[in-house]
Amino acid sequence: MNPLPRWRGFNLLDMYIYEPGREKINPGDSTPIGGNTFGGGEGDFREEEFEWVRDWGFDFLRIPMDYRYWTEFSGDSGGGWKFRENVMQRIDRVVSLAEKYSVHVSLSFHRAPGYCVNAPAEARSLWTDAGMQGMFAAQWNAFAVRYRGVPSSRLSFDLVNEPPAAGMTGFVTGSGMTRGAHERVIRAAVGAIHSADPHRLIMANGLNYGTEPIEELTDVPNLGQSCRMYAPFGISHYQAHWVSYAWRKAPAWPGADHFGRTWGQEHLERHFEPWAELVKRGIGVHCGEGGAFSKTPHDVVLRWMSDAFAILRSHNIGWALWNLRGGFGILDSERADVAYAEWHGHRLDRAMLELLRAN
Repeated sequence: MNPLPRWRGFNLLDMYIYEPGREKINPGDSTPIGGNTFGGGEGDFREEEFEWVRDWGFDFLRIPMDYRYWTEFSGDSGGGWKFRENVMQRIDRVVSLAEKYSVHVSLSFHRAPGYCVNAPAEARSLWTDAGMQGMFAAQWNAFAVRYRGVPSSRLSFDLVNEPPAAGMTGFVTGSGMTRGAHERVIRAAVGAIHSADPHRLIMANGLNYGTEPIEELTDVPNLGQSCRMYAPFGISHYQAHWVSYAWRKAPAWPGADHFGRTWGQEHLERHFEPWAELVKRGIGVHCGEGGAFSKTPHDVVLRWMSDAFAILRSHNIGWALWNLRGGFGILDSERADVAYAEWHGHRLDRAMLELLRAN
């Protein structure tokens, strides 16, 4: 039995990628400063989105964040840094809004000191650099101190988004990534959090970008693991502009391409099998991201989602769609083959919303 609730909801991307100038946004600001193309806002997080999520029947919001928003570097050779208090107050506001609307919020370091799955690469590696490891643990300790009074039923910490596979090299992975290095980094961060707040719920993303469970961390108290619903790749990321991939065929379900193999229902079930095994052993599992980009035909997305959600539901595993507003979401996704409904100035994919509500 999954010890975690079957939380269901969305990722909110307002702090997802740092853009110069947007660190000046203050809590509740609606002032346009930049704005990314992945469903983030032009100002601060929007309170109405918390309300809509609650009213639609969902209870979970994951907040992928870039540490460069709240980290102000001293510029000296010693690598000193401090927190930007206005940014931390924005995060305070997210936690308060989640409490107001009875939604669990999971704070995630999408870009952590020394690692991010997205370009640009960090100059120093979280997996080998003692300075980056110290900053990573120190920042999580500060978050733990700051939110010590908030129960884990309302708040969890998602340590670092989508670590690479052991031994993987590349322009974003950083050097020296091994299972042992990863385990040391995660255990140190968990220790830093639990030294301040022993009961805080923490999530560790699976290796190989959230697809491989981490057996060596299954003994850590109050540590769940986070998987992904991005398979088959020929559905989830079809023609996504940030992906370099030779698309072999148009999306279909069943029958989609996944790195050269044709996938059906049985492959999808095998994809989630290792996570189901963790659940059977009493390890908490949640699917922190999932969905399909707007270039995949809508009918294919809905059929695939229905099957994937059925598998997750059978193992009592909750999920969070990437994202609420934007190319994977139910608002303003810009799909060419959807009859959108008007929703408070946004375009709502009501068919996808109803599928999510049913799962």
